[in-house]
Amino acid sequence: MKTFLTQLLVHLDASPQAPQRLEAGCRIGQAYGAAVTGLYAVTPSFVALPFAPEVGPGVAAALREMDDELRSRARAAFDRVQTMPGMQAAWAEAGDDPVMGVFAEQALYADLLVLGQHDPASTPATGVPVDFAESVMVASGKPALILPYIGAPSSIGDTVVLAWKPTREAARAVSAALPMLQRARRVHVLSWSDTDEAVSGQRLDLDSYLKLHGVDATWHRETGEPELLGELLLSRAFDLGADLLVMGCYGHSRAREWVLGGTSRTVLRSMTLPVLMAH
Repeated sequence: MKTFLTQLLVHLDASPQAPQRLEAGCRIGQAYGAAVTGLYAVTPSFVALPFAPEVGPGVAAALREMDDELRSRARAAFDRVQTMPGMQAAWAEAGDDPVMGVFAEQALYADLLVLGQHDPASTPATGVPVDFAESVMVASGKPALILPYIGAPSSIGDTVVLAWKPTREAARAVSAALPMLQRARRVHVLSWSDTDEAVSGQRLDLDSYLKLHGVDATWHRETGEPELLGELLLSRAFDLGADLLVMGCYGHSRAREWVLGGTSRTVLRSMTLPVLMAH
């Protein structure tokens, strides 16, 4: 049974990584017959500027001019990508702040988001919050393909590593990744979960679920989840030659703030390959 992608939403800004995200989104859209929209979502400079009485009309005008320049740079990069064979996408802009809320609302109508890993070398002037990717995933409930800031491979999903544990987040990541899993040449499942003995008879499990969807996976089962799971996942993905890691995005609420879990935080910080996540 084939599953489909119909709409991708790509986050655009004025960074050098934005055209790479757009290209990746367009390639995926072409492969799966999906529509692609690039949404320019950047926090305006005046919003990030601390309030001060001496900030007058001249400063405000200069900030608006800087924002316009960033938007023009992003649009020019978008147009250049559109001249490449097979690259087709629609342009959209987030006109209101906070931009994460606007992007998350638009994400409700997409099957998959294409986002970027935070680049530690970037500055606040880029207008993209450090926690943009995880915040959008949590707010929208939509899965996201997150691309590393060092660059994405030309092919994504040829060899896939799936990090499995019997949780809602991991199950949602598997469901979101099914179109790519069905096309992959190799799928490796890494699992540190103990076998569930609570159900007897014809019990359901991930192996049979994947096979019903036409995915034949190689399993790597171990017992006892290691303490530094994030580092281990990235190391195993590298050893297996993976160009895509699929996993749940974990975290918890604390005093009105959503806090990223240790494994998810490590992967998002240290990833060097594309990661498909779902919360």
